[in-house]
Amino acid sequence: MPKFSAGVLVYRVVDGAAEVLIGHPGGPFWARKDDGAWSIPKGEYDADEDPWTAAQREFAEELGMACPDGPRIAFDAVKQPSGKVLTVFAVGADLEVTDAQSNTFTMEWPKGSGRMQDFPELDRVGWFSVAQARRKLLKGHVVFLDRLMAQLAGPGEGDVDPEG
Repeated sequence: MPKFSAGVLVYRVVDGAAEVLIGHPGGPFWARKDDGAWSIPKGEYDADEDPWTAAQREFAEELGMACPDGPRIAFDAVKQPSGKVLTVFAVGADLEVTDAQSNTFTMEWPKGSGRMQDFPELDRVGWFSVAQARRKLLKGHVVFLDRLMAQLAGPGEGDVDPEG
């Protein structure tokens, strides 16, 4: 049985260019990784839970703020390289994230030391142009940028620069 994950891709349009809000994972494994390491704020949920409810909860946990209100775009789920099935929702909002604060997880570090340490799930979040986000995001998340840009380029939204 696959694991399920759901997330929220917040976007805004600034001077005709789309930007997305993504996060860098915390902890020692990701500390020195940048390009190809960032993710859409997301988390696991049980198969019987509503994905939108899970996505909102995970967004709040990982950024320390409520998921923005407003119309959402529901994208079809995508199986990730890890085997997880990821469902993403896009919501347009211009959030101030200077004070974003993630929840934490505990792990033994250094490995084999017997010492438990707490690390933030996301150690930083930021707004990036779509072109920048393509480089920063995990490979399995990039498809959601393509889907978002297709939606934004739809009828009546043709003035959005797809690559920012």
